Amino acid sequence: MKNTEKYIILTAIVIGVALLLFWFFFNPSKDLTISVPGMDNRADSTSEIDENVIIGENFVQLSQFSSELTGKWTRFRGADFDNVVKSDVKLISKFGDEGAKILWTVDLGEGHAAPVIYNGKVYILDYDEKEKADVLRCFALESGTELWQRSYNVHIKRNHGMSRTVPAISDSFIVTLGPKGHVMCSDPNTGNFLWGIDLVKEYQTELPFWYTGQCPLLDNDTAVFAPAGTSLLIGVDCATGQVVWETPNPDKWKMSHSSIMPMEFKGKKMYVYAAVGGICGISAEGNDKGQILWKSSEYAPSVVAPSPVVFDDGKIFLTAGYGAGSVLYQLAKSGENYSITVLQMFKPKDGVASEQQTPVVYNGYMYCILPKDAGSLRNELVCCKPDDCTNFLWSSGKEARFGLGPYIVADDKFFILDDDGTLTIAKVSSSEFIFLDKTKVIEGQDAWGPFAIADGKLLMRDSKKMVCVDIEVK
Repeated sequence: MKNTEKYIILTAIVIGVALLLFWFFFNPSKDLTISVPGMDNRADSTSEIDENVIIGENFVQLSQFSSELTGKWTRFRGADFDNVVKSDVKLISKFGDEGAKILWTVDLGEGHAAPVIYNGKVYILDYDEKEKADVLRCFALESGTELWQRSYNVHIKRNHGMSRTVPAISDSFIVTLGPKGHVMCSDPNTGNFLWGIDLVKEYQTELPFWYTGQCPLLDNDTAVFAPAGTSLLIGVDCATGQVVWETPNPDKWKMSHSSIMPMEFKGKKMYVYAAVGGICGISAEGNDKGQILWKSSEYAPSVVAPSPVVFDDGKIFLTAGYGAGSVLYQLAKSGENYSITVLQMFKPKDGVASEQQTPVVYNGYMYCILPKDAGSLRNELVCCKPDDCTNFLWSSGKEARFGLGPYIVADDKFFILDDDGTLTIAKVSSSEFIFLDKTKVIEGQDAWGPFAIADGKLLMRDSKKMVCVDIEVK
C-alpha cells in the first residue's frame, strides 16, 4: 500500500472517531428554551410606563346620524351568549360571481377587538397607535360613517395586536375593557363619559399574556368583571359607577382571556368564570350575591382564551390551547351545597378542543374547529353531542380546514372566517359537513376577532381593518 493511500485511510479514521465523539457528547438542546405561553413578547407590566390614565378624558364628535334599523348584537357571543343569531332575516348561501358584497371598510389599530351593533350603530374599542389611546369608536352600520370617539391616553406596546375585547351595550350604557385593564362606561347615544375603573390600580390585577381579552358582561344595569386580583369578580352599578358587590379571591387566581358566562342551575342564577387557576361559580342573585358557590382547580391551564360553555343539565365544557385539551364537568346540588365533578378530561387529539374560539352549541349539538395540535383532524370543524366530547359525529375533512378565526350560526348556516380573511358558508347539520360556498373578503392576516351580525349585515375584521358585508337575501 502506498504512503498516500495509508495517509487517506488514517485521516478518514481520525475524522470518523472525531465525529463519533462529537455526536456522543454534543447537547443539541443546550441553546434552546422551552416554548411556553408568553415567551413571544409577553407584556411585562414591570417594564411598562407608570402613567396616570384619565379614563374617558377625550371626546370628538364627527357626524350626526339617525337610523330606523333595530337589529342588535349586544355583546361577546350575542344576547344569549351562544354565538347564534336569532333573526328572521334570510341570509345568503352563495356569494355569486362577484364575491362578497362589501358595504364599507375602515382602518383600525392592530388588534383583534370586535364590535357590537345597536339600532343601526356599530361600536368598537380600538387602539390608536399614533395618539397612543384606547378609543371607543361609533359608526353608522349602513354607511360606515364615523360618528364619534371617546378615548383616553395609555401606552401599549404591540404584542400580537393590542385591543382584543368586545363591548357590552344596552339602551343606556356601553361598557368597555381596555388592553391594560381600564373599564370605561359611556352613554351609547351621546358618547358622554359616565365612569371608569382601573383594575390594575384598584384591584392589583395581573394582566394576562398579550393583554386583556376578557369581554365585559352587562346584567341588566350591573356591569360584571373578573379583576382576579384582590377580588375575583366585581359587580358595578352602571348608573353610579359604584361597586355593589365583590367576590373574595382566597386562592389568588389570576385573570385569563376567558369571559364570564351566566348560568342557571336548579333555579339559581350564577356567573361561571374560568380563571388562571381554576373554574368557579359565583352567585348572581339573592343575599349571597357575589359569593363563591363552587370551584374546581383540577383543570387549570396557564392560558385560557375560550369561555366556558354551559348546558341546561348542569354540564360545563371548558377548553384551552397550548396542548391543554379540554374538560367536561358536571355540576350537582345537595341541599344548599354545590359540587362539581369531572366527567371527561382529554388532550386535543382525543376530543373537542380549541385554542382561541369558544365552541358553538346549536339544536342540541356542539360544533368546534380543532386546534393545530389535534392530530389528523387539525383545523377541521367537528360535531359532537354535549354529553360525549370525545366522539365526533363528523368532521369537515382535509379539504375544509380552518384556522383561529371566528365562526357563528345564523339562518341555519355556519359563517366561518379563516386566518387569511376567507369567508366560508356551510349548512348546519348534525349528520355531515355541508359546504355551500367561500370567498376571499380581506387581503389581510390574523382575522381572529369575533363576528357581529344584525340587520343582514356581517361585521368582520383582520388585524388592521374592519369590513361590513351584506349577507341578506334581497
